[in-house]
Amino acid sequence: MIRLYAFLGNYGKEYSGNRHNVAWQFLEALPFAGNLSWERKFKGKVASRELEGGRVWFLKPETYMNNSGESVGELMRFYRLEPAEVLAVHDELEMAFGAFGFKFSGGLGGHNGLRSMEKHLGTRDFARLRFGIGRPAHDDVAGYVLSDFSGAERELLNSAVFPQAGKAFSECLEKGFEGMPERYKKVICG
Repeated sequence: MIRLYAFLGNYGKEYSGNRHNVAWQFLEALPFAGNLSWERKFKGKVASRELEGGRVWFLKPETYMNNSGESVGELMRFYRLEPAEVLAVHDELEMAFGAFGFKFSGGLGGHNGLRSMEKHLGTRDFARLRFGIGRPAHDDVAGYVLSDFSGAERELLNSAVFPQAGKAFSECLEKGFEGMPERYKKVICG
């Protein structure tokens, strides 16, 4: 069972609309997001919710993307969670914009947030929910991930990607992660 849902992003108003912060944007779009009570702990913002299978935590690390593992690792150690009980929600350059998908383990794709998690968890064997942001046509990857979505991209996220991913996410919360990568390996919206 997934007990910790870690939404990777950058802390600060100037980053809120960035492609790199798509996980935080998705979290805000979830129907129950407004009912979560957040507190500052574990170098981030944490909320929890009691489900049939037990308590789960939602974490927004405030260590900036490249040090996300610090925050995730602190919460895991405190609650004695295993890496297999963690799901990282993050942006994915290697997936086309408008797509999302679940996977377990695998490569890090040059993602510094995932690299930090591997460092602090001691493994890359954790669940993931990836949101495709596509690769830029130019070599400035850092500039691209730190740029805001266009109006048309934002519209697609809000009208199709987030609602469909939200249904899949709710399924994961209610029924568990098993089978999610098979059912939702790569869903293309719009």
